[in-house]
Amino acid sequence: MSLTRREFVKLCTGTVAGLGISQMFHPALVRAMEEAAKKTPVIWVQGQGCTGCSVSLLNTVHPSIKEVLLNIISLEFHPTIMGSEGEMALEHMYEVAEKFAGKFFLAVEGAIPKAANGKYCIVGEMHHREITMLELTEELGQKAAAVLALGACACFDAGIPGAEGNLTQASSVQTIFDEKGIKTPVVNIPGCPPHPDWMVGTIAHALMHGIPELDDNGRPTMFYGENIHENCPYLKYADDGVMCETFTQKEGCRMELGCKGPNANADCFKRKWNNGINWCVENAICIGCVEPGFPDEMSPFYEGM
Repeated sequence: MSLTRREFVKLCTGTVAGLGISQMFHPALVRAMEEAAKKTPVIWVQGQGCTGCSVSLLNTVHPSIKEVLLNIISLEFHPTIMGSEGEMALEHMYEVAEKFAGKFFLAVEGAIPKAANGKYCIVGEMHHREITMLELTEELGQKAAAVLALGACACFDAGIPGAEGNLTQASSVQTIFDEKGIKTPVVNIPGCPPHPDWMVGTIAHALMHGIPELDDNGRPTMFYGENIHENCPYLKYADDGVMCETFTQKEGCRMELGCKGPNANADCFKRKWNNGINWCVENAICIGCVEPGFPDEMSPFYEGM
């Protein structure tokens, strides 16, 4: 099965007639991904973070993580889920990067600390030498076909590790690349954590059609192209001036409680989380985790309480 770029985006965004967003991803898309992109090497490295992006990926439903790992991509290195460890795992990672130079995708989860020559984040040791996340990102980043910066920590202002204080000089992938003159394309997939569909869908698009259309912040427009407030199911209350005073109040807009929906762009409102069960604004507020400046510029998260 061959899908055009337009057909692919429609299947990813739920704009195909009769397709509910909760069905993501459509079986036709899964089959096309399997046929067009089998065994493409992906190296996934982790820096300063909480592993939340990996946990989110493992919760992907359509396709399942089993289908993703066995039929669609070849995840050659992932510190959390791989069977091997230590020098053996690192040697394999470097071998894959060399063999598939210019062809593999590098997924970076977590921020990259620059202070103390990067020694605030040691990812492993080879031949009695410590390897820093800074060194690894630079070396593999130059060889990759493209880099996926996964989660708020790897994007923009380095998320929570890069918040005020930042003694480790935590930095994003793009910041490191700009400082080192590395020209490899970077696709930002922010969120704390990102929705699994955003990660799987972006990888699938890159494998089948190349880098997707990006906004001014380097994010795929098919997932980050809609404003949350303008599409919020509570928008009518905002237009009528009905504001919630507490989170238990179901009828009303939550801007006065601190909702950052007017400043956030993502499709959470229709894609939802936990296999389409709920989303942030349904139970609390949007904290703007997909935007540059998170978390400092979005703080305080809760107001008026």
